[in-house]
Amino acid sequence: MKRALSRTAASVIAGLTLLAGAGLTTPSYAQGDAPGCRRAGTQPPGTTAPHTLVSGGLTRTYQLHLPEGYTADRAWPVVLAFHGRGNTGSGTEEFSKLSTLSAIVAYPEGVVGTGDGQRQAWQGAPYAAPGVDDVAFTGDLLDALEAGLCVDRRRVYATGKSNGGGFTSLLACRMSDRIAAIAPVAGAFYPGTGENCRPARPVPVIDFHGTADATIPYAGDPGRGLPALRDWLTAWADRDGCRTRTPDRATAPDITESRWVRCADGAEVRHVAVSGGGHTWPGADSYSGGGHTTQSIEAHEVMWKFLRRHHLR
Repeated sequence: MKRALSRTAASVIAGLTLLAGAGLTTPSYAQGDAPGCRRAGTQPPGTTAPHTLVSGGLTRTYQLHLPEGYTADRAWPVVLAFHGRGNTGSGTEEFSKLSTLSAIVAYPEGVVGTGDGQRQAWQGAPYAAPGVDDVAFTGDLLDALEAGLCVDRRRVYATGKSNGGGFTSLLACRMSDRIAAIAPVAGAFYPGTGENCRPARPVPVIDFHGTADATIPYAGDPGRGLPALRDWLTAWADRDGCRTRTPDRATAPDITESRWVRCADGAEVRHVAVSGGGHTWPGADSYSGGGHTTQSIEAHEVMWKFLRRHHLR
């Protein structure tokens, strides 16, 4: 029996060796794993350009930034950045500084929702456009990026401001097989962004919020169904199977970090509280919302240090 097993193992190894010699091995990580790794880029590296795609019968738009030095012979991480209600992809690119990261960054545009004014919004909020499936649109957007660019499918991240930040929570609930981690800023976590949330895997989260945010209050707003930030974070820590909350740590005079660790599959939940911070993007040099904008940290740098440590298996 042992001789038979040895002969079988030897045959398998020999077969694998022949396949490798014929060039039939799996592409290496350096070569990338998306179809776009075999195609020229859609625009010059270091530029931002508008693009469209059809999703759910609607023509959707997004701004696409390619990093300096982009080439199709290596796989690049992707950051999806979702604007706040009534904002735009271009506006978010300006104040967020996300286009300075060594990543492909897409700034999708929402569909005009309900309520006062012609304001673009995202699924999960009470003022979102009825019948519009922004989760499906996000999947279609990722398909388009993978088809045209050298995308590392293991390192796709989502961030957003306000309504866009809340939408990242919905993506973590529904698309944990494609979104490696999320980083909401001043997130509007309406009930629609977390109902029946059963992610297929623990999703790492880093969250930023000002304690003096008058638009999405830090302590929550029961009348609008908005939870207190600590309750929302605790819920994610529970989903991720986190067993320990470390002592809060002041990293700057107006910045306090909270962490939930020892989570399943190496996940982590982190919260960055900005004392006296408004409905703003930390570190922004242009208008990003009402209230005080801290310059103690740059949100894009802090989130990137967190996000790039996490990837899909």
